[in-house]
Amino acid sequence: MAYRNPVPTVDIIVELSDRPHRPIILIERQNPPLGWAIPGGFVDYGESVEAAARREAQEEIGLQVKLISQFHTYSNPNRDPRQHTISIIFIATATGEPQAADDAKALGVFEHWQIPPNLCFDHNQILRDYWHYRHYGTRPALD
Repeated sequence: MAYRNPVPTVDIIVELSDRPHRPIILIERQNPPLGWAIPGGFVDYGESVEAAARREAQEEIGLQVKLISQFHTYSNPNRDPRQHTISIIFIATATGEPQAADDAKALGVFEHWQIPPNLCFDHNQILRDYWHYRHYGTRPALD
């Protein structure tokens, strides 16, 4: 019998600490599903989730990040239309000028009130939870 397991991924909420109000970076995806997303991607075999987060940030936005904390894990089987993924979300800081690279068609730097409406996956929920955490200091409840 073949086993089917969810695929581990990471997403990195990157705060630009050298700018007022610490805006975050989103990428516009070049590959389906199309739309805006938190930078991130798949964890490679033999790679820690922390190393994957730093690698994905470097590959997609061209910045070295400092991981501040693991924020939350999202695992709804329907969160990614391609397959069942589990995403570990990190909060990180960076400085400098981000550049769209790898599978990012474009990128943007956004304050919380500027977030584009066409977010991929469950990133709308993730960012709502993140902004709530930044405002009130509470993380999402474990269901």
